[in-house]
Amino acid sequence: MKAVVYEKYGPPEVLEFREIEKPTPKDNEVLVKVLMTTVTVADSRVRGFTVPLSYWLPARIALGIRKPKQAILGAELAGEIVSVGKDVKRFKKGDQVFASTFEHGFGSYAEYRCLPEDGLLVKRSLKLTCEDAATLPIGGRTALYFLRQANIQPGQKVLIYGASGSIGTFAVQLACYFGAEVTGVCSTANLELVKSLGADKVIDYTQEDFTQNGETYDVIFDAVGKASYSGSLRSLKEDGTYLQAVSAPGISLRMKWSSLTSSRKLVGGGPPPKSEDLVFLSELVEAGEIKPVIDRVYPLDQIVEAHRYVDKGHKKGNVVITVYAN
Repeated sequence: MKAVVYEKYGPPEVLEFREIEKPTPKDNEVLVKVLMTTVTVADSRVRGFTVPLSYWLPARIALGIRKPKQAILGAELAGEIVSVGKDVKRFKKGDQVFASTFEHGFGSYAEYRCLPEDGLLVKRSLKLTCEDAATLPIGGRTALYFLRQANIQPGQKVLIYGASGSIGTFAVQLACYFGAEVTGVCSTANLELVKSLGADKVIDYTQEDFTQNGETYDVIFDAVGKASYSGSLRSLKEDGTYLQAVSAPGISLRMKWSSLTSSRKLVGGGPPPKSEDLVFLSELVEAGEIKPVIDRVYPLDQIVEAHRYVDKGHKKGNVVITVYAN
């Protein structure tokens, strides 16, 4: 089968096409024909090993000291099951599915991917397009996890920093769905997009610092890890919740200290592997409550160009890759 592999860390050009052996599912696995995948920020960071200095050693140990342990990137997919292991009960050949591969060492930049039956893998309704489904396992699920941690109540004021990215575009829509009064923070080019997602107010961070305008919020969600931590806490109500999707070790320590010395709730880390979250998100999309934002769609043979685009740091929502035409 065809796959995109990389044998060293570096720029998008380290990604190469190879013919490799088609995998065979184990007894508890399914073999998925990959129709769509994405280029997430996680794919870009792992490929280029662009991690904070404080993460360098643990990241090298986890990902590979001299070269990547896992040669194939791709953190999420939508596809079709083509075969199943003898112990599989929940799925059958022909099922349309979507899944996160992030917890299983990536691997969706290939024509086929084996996944465990009990992994983050769910059936896809035909009401949900393949493109939309492929965007839900990372950005959608991460946004849902953090906003649920905040236990948002109708009418609460929620600020989302990085509102035009994959996590951010889902977060704006989900916060609106939960009944919040939403403020989105993004660049000038993305103001109209964030407004169209339902944000009550949009702040252009190139023109205004939200931490200096005197407003306070019940929830502040830094979806990209770029907002001022101290400034965010100044803008957070005394009993508010601070959500941090990309917390480096230094910020994590400050969050732990802040949680001990104040009544605020501070949440970092990442979402647990719960398939029901994917089902919930798919139902919202099918009902028209939320809509995945897809910036660009590339064929697999343009994966290098897709990574170049994501590396620029200006993508709106999600970048989707077509592996097999649906």
